[in-house]
Amino acid sequence: MTPSQTAGPFLSLGLRWPDGPHAVLPGTRGAVWLRGRVLDAAGEPVTDALVETWQADGSGRFADREETGGFRGFGRSETVDGEYAVLTVKPAPLIDPLGRTHAPHVALSVFARGLLDRVVTRLYFADEVAANSDDPLLTSLPDDAARRTLLAEPSADGYRLDLVLQGSDETVFFAL
Repeated sequence: MTPSQTAGPFLSLGLRWPDGPHAVLPGTRGAVWLRGRVLDAAGEPVTDALVETWQADGSGRFADREETGGFRGFGRSETVDGEYAVLTVKPAPLIDPLGRTHAPHVALSVFARGLLDRVVTRLYFADEVAANSDDPLLTSLPDDAARRTLLAEPSADGYRLDLVLQGSDETVFFAL
């Protein structure tokens, strides 16, 4: 057996995706940018991280590109000076197998130097107040401070959410 190794530092070389940060084609009606920074425990930018997104489209479907007019539901962004950006559309609410409605959200995975595996979280939209107040995952979190780490704020061209890997402001990550 060989010892475990951390991901990186060559994420930008080995994990490039042909369409990069475009979960939708540029010019798609309703397209928004999801942007933010990946930060370490000291609040410093993680300059060699990779953020992946996966989501449903605006109709709540996880369909292929031909069926959805260019939507593929997956984006991958390398961090530049700690910043990530993915062009996508705002997803619709989803119904889980138990019949519960989940607020519109985007699944995020972060790969970075020093992590043995990716960390996974969700990005919710802060302007979806009613939907967020009934979301089974958000309402299961212990307090407002934890919930705020998952709420992307509206910005000029989309939404913004910083991802903090460790420390007192750490983003809520999920054990999978």
